[in-house]
Amino acid sequence: MNILEFSLLVWLGSFSAGLVGALTGLGGGVVIVPLLTSVFGVDIRYAIGASLVSVIATSLGSASTYINKGYANLRLGMFLEVATTIGAIIGALLATHITVKILSLILAIVLIYSAYLSQRPRPEQAEIGLPDPLAEYLQLNGTYPTADGVVSYQVQSLPAGFSIMVVAGVLSGLLGIGSGAFKVLAMDQAMRLPFKVSTTTSNFMIGVTAAASTGVYLTRGYIDPGLSMPVMLGVLPGAFLGARILIGAKTQILRIIFSLVLVVMALKMIYNSLIGGL
Repeated sequence: MNILEFSLLVWLGSFSAGLVGALTGLGGGVVIVPLLTSVFGVDIRYAIGASLVSVIATSLGSASTYINKGYANLRLGMFLEVATTIGAIIGALLATHITVKILSLILAIVLIYSAYLSQRPRPEQAEIGLPDPLAEYLQLNGTYPTADGVVSYQVQSLPAGFSIMVVAGVLSGLLGIGSGAFKVLAMDQAMRLPFKVSTTTSNFMIGVTAAASTGVYLTRGYIDPGLSMPVMLGVLPGAFLGARILIGAKTQILRIIFSLVLVVMALKMIYNSLIGGL
């Protein structure tokens, strides 16, 4: 396989990752890292570096659409980015001292959990509960458009959501995946936000989280322009397309397929790790 063929195949895989990442709110990095390591045989640290670049592109590609449509909660996203940025820097520093085998096993576990989370049934409307006093004080509650008009929602359990975001940031810096699964978990399960608000705000946040840890990988020499470029050029149009589809789409079938792909990739990474590493 020559350079042109390799770049084209990476571009196609990255386009699919960006599309699915934008539709699910989990981020294309969930697919990019195992794709590069398991299919193309790329060292996991370079795969993580390329994935972090692609995660920034994914966020830029999809967030603008969500913001214009009124789905993403900017105030809440910027507040939670304090937690994810701190976590991302910690995770990136840890990644340089952890073996490839352990990184692969951690990523496999996160993939399996992401597969589980992506296909869980979630109500479209927010659950009614007691608003968080801190969220009210910081004016983090918001509204989002629906077929029946604009609907308001209230942020609940903000401290719990903030704590989960720290973990999400660590995993993002450690694995280069954007940790959209844990961001969605924090907003959907802990803070009880509507599903589309959780998904779109997650897409807005993952770029900032990835940018916080990219500098560490860049200084360590783990970002290869020849690999990162086709990944970024593939993820960006995929994210734009996915963002436009998500607005009015029912994505249950896609979630099932996505979950199966993640489980297969996770099992392959576990197998590779157990027989001596990638």
